[in-house]
Amino acid sequence: MPASRGGHGRYPIPSMPYPVDDAVKLTAGIRHVILAGTGEAVAFFAYPNKPSIVTPKDALTHVLARPEHDAVDALAHLADELGCPPAPALNREPPPEPGRGALSVEGAAQTVGALLPDDAIVVDEAITMRGPFFAGTRNAAPHDWLQVPGGSIGDGLPLATGAAVAAPDRRVVTIQADGSAMYTIQALWTQAREKLDVLTIILSNRKYAVLLHELKQVGAVAGKTALDLFEIDRPTLGFVQMANSMGVEAARAESLEQFADLLRHAYARRGPFLIELPLG
Repeated sequence: MPASRGGHGRYPIPSMPYPVDDAVKLTAGIRHVILAGTGEAVAFFAYPNKPSIVTPKDALTHVLARPEHDAVDALAHLADELGCPPAPALNREPPPEPGRGALSVEGAAQTVGALLPDDAIVVDEAITMRGPFFAGTRNAAPHDWLQVPGGSIGDGLPLATGAAVAAPDRRVVTIQADGSAMYTIQALWTQAREKLDVLTIILSNRKYAVLLHELKQVGAVAGKTALDLFEIDRPTLGFVQMANSMGVEAARAESLEQFADLLRHAYARRGPFLIELPLG
C-alpha cells in the first residue's frame, strides 16, 4: 500500500495524478527516471490511444534500488557521489484555517488540514476527490498518508481498521468515497467492537464517479442504463443510520462550520466516529 509522510516540517512531495492525461502532463520533458524502491509509473487501465507508462517514451530509466532494497541508503549514497548540496528548507508554512460556508470538496479538504491531529494516520480512498485533500493537508500537522494505488476499491475502511490496530496510540482519519465504502462497510462494526480510534469521513456524492471517469477514458458514451448503474441514490444511502446500527456514533454535516465542530468533537473522544458530507 503506497505510503508517504506529509504535513508541517516535512518535504511536500506531490503524488502522481491518477488520471493518465494529468500524469503525462506532469512528467512531460523528463529525460531521466530514477527508480528508488518502486517500479515505473504505470497507468491503471489500457486506455485506447494512451500510454501505459506515463513518463516520456524517450526518457532513460535507471534502477537505483528495487523494492526489497534500502532505498533511503541508496539515495544517500547517490547524493554523496554527485556532491549534492544540502536539501532546501523544510515546509514551515502554518496550517490553514478551517473553511467557512457551504460544503465543497476544497473547503472540506481545507478544514481537514486545519484540524488534523499531530501524528495522525490518514487513509485515503477519496477516489476522484483525492487531489484537493492531498493538497489541503500539505501544511497540516505531521502525519502519515496511506492511499489506494488504483484498481481495487473498497479497502479504505479495512485499511483504517488495520492501521488503528497496529498503532493504537495514533488517530486514524479515513477520507472515504461513498460508493467504495459500501464494499466493506462492515469494517465499522469491527471498529466499534474493538473500540478503535478511527474517524471516517464519508464523501457522499451518491454516484460511482470513478466509473464515469473510466467510461469516458475508453471513449464510451454513458447511456441511461449505464448512468442508472453508476448512481447510488435510489434509495439514498443513510451512512449515519448504518454507522449507528453497527455501534459507531455518527453525524451529518450541512456546512463547513458544522463539519469543523464535528471534527473537534470526534478528536476529543475515544472510539470510532463517522461524519457524512453531502458533496454532490
